[in-house]
Amino acid sequence: MGAEKAKIPLVTERDEYWMGIALEQSRLASSLDEVPVGACVVSVEGELLAAASNRTITDNDPTAHAEVLAIRAAAKRIGNYRLTGATVYTTIEPCVMCAGTLVNARVRRLVFGAPDERYGAVVTHFRVCDSPLLNHRIEITSGIRIEECRSLMKDFFRKKRLAT
Repeated sequence: MGAEKAKIPLVTERDEYWMGIALEQSRLASSLDEVPVGACVVSVEGELLAAASNRTITDNDPTAHAEVLAIRAAAKRIGNYRLTGATVYTTIEPCVMCAGTLVNARVRRLVFGAPDERYGAVVTHFRVCDSPLLNHRIEITSGIRIEECRSLMKDFFRKKRLAT
């Protein structure tokens, strides 16, 4: 356990800042009555390549998760499907589809806010992003601005339940 802790990078002001961008996208999703998940992709040089919010309902597309949309836009922007060296920030632990997309895009690092006890495929279930069975592993940092990320989800679903 001690060796694992040594590998976990310290939270930086940069992580806090970029998670703020993902949180803005999350709030945008909520305003569209989408599940409030936001994501952004940052280059190794620290440049914002793309940011997106969930749009599954808006786009009538089950793959229109914030992480997938941000990765698509970033790949298009740099002209390469491989986002080698990039970091993805997302408010909630990615699902299986999004985690697989991160691996296929060869993202270097994933930073997420709150775990997803039901669908999380990074640390909660499956361990897709750092599985020794796959040919690419991603550095994972979690818990960045966790309370803000968690609150957005809880508030959204509380309002949904009260509306029915």
